[in-house]
Amino acid sequence: MQVDLEVDGTPVAGLPRFQQAVFHGRRLRQFAIGLSALAAVGLVLAFFVGLFAPLSLWAALLVSQSAGLLVLVAGLQSAWWVTQWRAWAINPPLPVVLAVDDTVAPEGWYERLLDRLGQRSVRLLGQVGAPTLWLGGWALVTLYSLSQFWNLTLPPGALGLSASVGAALSLLLAFGLLVLERQLAQENVAEWPEAAPLAQLSRVAIVCLVLSALCLLFASEASVWPVRLAVLIGLLPGLVAVELLLRAVLSLFSPHRESLEPGLLARSFVADLLRWPPQPLLALQHELHNRFGIDLRQIWAFTYMRRAFLPVLAVVAIVGWSLTGIHEIPLQGRGIYERFGKPVEVFGPGLHAGLPWPLGRVLSVENGVVHELATSVGDVSGPVMADPAEGPAPSTANRLWDASHVNDKSQVIASSRGDKQSFQIVNMDVRFVYRIGLTDQAALAATYNSTDVPTLIRSTASRILVHDFASRTLDGLLGEDRVGLAEEIGQAVQADLNKLDSGVEILATVVEAIHPPAGAANAYHGVQAAQIGAQALISRERGAAAEATNQAQLQASIARDQATASAHEINATAQAADLKFTAEQKAYASAGQAFVLEQYFSQLTQGLANARLLVLDHRLGGSGNAPTIDLRTFTLPADPASPRSSAQPGATH
Repeated sequence: MQVDLEVDGTPVAGLPRFQQAVFHGRRLRQFAIGLSALAAVGLVLAFFVGLFAPLSLWAALLVSQSAGLLVLVAGLQSAWWVTQWRAWAINPPLPVVLAVDDTVAPEGWYERLLDRLGQRSVRLLGQVGAPTLWLGGWALVTLYSLSQFWNLTLPPGALGLSASVGAALSLLLAFGLLVLERQLAQENVAEWPEAAPLAQLSRVAIVCLVLSALCLLFASEASVWPVRLAVLIGLLPGLVAVELLLRAVLSLFSPHRESLEPGLLARSFVADLLRWPPQPLLALQHELHNRFGIDLRQIWAFTYMRRAFLPVLAVVAIVGWSLTGIHEIPLQGRGIYERFGKPVEVFGPGLHAGLPWPLGRVLSVENGVVHELATSVGDVSGPVMADPAEGPAPSTANRLWDASHVNDKSQVIASSRGDKQSFQIVNMDVRFVYRIGLTDQAALAATYNSTDVPTLIRSTASRILVHDFASRTLDGLLGEDRVGLAEEIGQAVQADLNKLDSGVEILATVVEAIHPPAGAANAYHGVQAAQIGAQALISRERGAAAEATNQAQLQASIARDQATASAHEINATAQAADLKFTAEQKAYASAGQAFVLEQYFSQLTQGLANARLLVLDHRLGGSGNAPTIDLRTFTLPADPASPRSSAQPGATH
């Protein structure tokens, strides 16, 4: 029951909670300072861990633990404000006579506006109250820190000795808070009403610390649940922080009086659920009974529900347990059904019914899923990220000999130095594309005959490669032997896997790269460069000889063709002359003198074709008109006897 100082005769000095207010305030301050320091250290460590190792488990774990401590600190400070009011109520301070304010009012409108805003801000903060502001601030800090480190995609990993040390420290701090929680839970309500809510808030921090210790103890590279649990731990203090923030906001709408005893703001319904046996509706029942006089225990429907709860729960549990016998097999998978631990049938994709767990269970088996496996021991399977087509080439495309590659494995091959046999080491990247056989027998063999199929393939392939490469040379591997190398290795590995009844089917064998070790790459480059230079010189000389031979053959062919053409031309001319002579003989025999005259005219026409002639025939004009020549159309003839230069008149010789 709250105390109102304005009511006359209120005996606050006789109330135990007022008498011990100073002692409680001192304890709350010490606890709040210590826990806030621990929470600050945890947040700082989480910040640096997130800065240098963002995928580590420690960042999320430290933030979850610090959030639990911050929620408890918020409750402790809220209770401290209540104890301060009680200490003030039992020992009120002496009234202070305020001096007359002689300050001069500001003259300018801007100064008056600032002064008015400042006074209103101070008045508003006074109405809100420091407890509300501090409670909202702690809640916001908790929510912000959790949101910054919330990541459900953290990869699992082993933490080593640091995990054991962190788990021990978490359990030690949880034990100290458990002692505090037991002390608060045993406090009398009349002496300290806020002890029970503070005990509930301390359970939140204890749960966070204990769960964090479990995550640290069971963290490993193969376990994912510790990482997920470390992040999900923050949900509990996050829900409590949201409730405290909501209570701080709602407290703004409740009236505040200096004479009325304040109540504890940092009460949490979520933290109140952390009790055994759990009674989630107990607080609601008490509130309804105290405020409205409604007793849920007197309602027949609720009584019937309480009586029928266990039978209904049992029926639901039995039905749920029976439904565990229904199994759904995905399209890319198969399932081996075990009845009482014995494999009975291989289920295909779809829904199948069987005995419920643990009488019957289904083991998942792949159905046609293709895998790629490198023979290198350092090969670590991870998510394949597609590289952009326009970006730089991926690191796996680097095939330079002077660099070491992750997937390369060293092999000893045969070699020769002079007349002596020797060996040399080469690095190679051999990959196998495999899948589990599509038959039921292959699925059973892959499930029960081998615990780790990739390790089995890798060990078998390593043995085959050592045996096969011992009889090969580097020149052969880089040359003609490489064509059938992958097929031979794949057949040998498949034969050994069949002997072991592994149920694995090798689809393809790919030899990605074969090259000397990175340290000997430069020397081998020199040997290859000399060999390439010698081969290039031989090829160049052979080309020059072939060019000279071809040129000589070309010249001989041209001379022969020219002689043949000249002979054919002479023969053709002679044949043409012979044919012409024969034709003229036949014409003369037939025509006689007319043919000769015709030939004469023809030859005369050919001879005078380009001559300038003037033919005079006296028979053309008849007897009266003689032929006449018009000399005006002719050029004057030049007299060769005339002197080249004539003397000028009057000249003296």
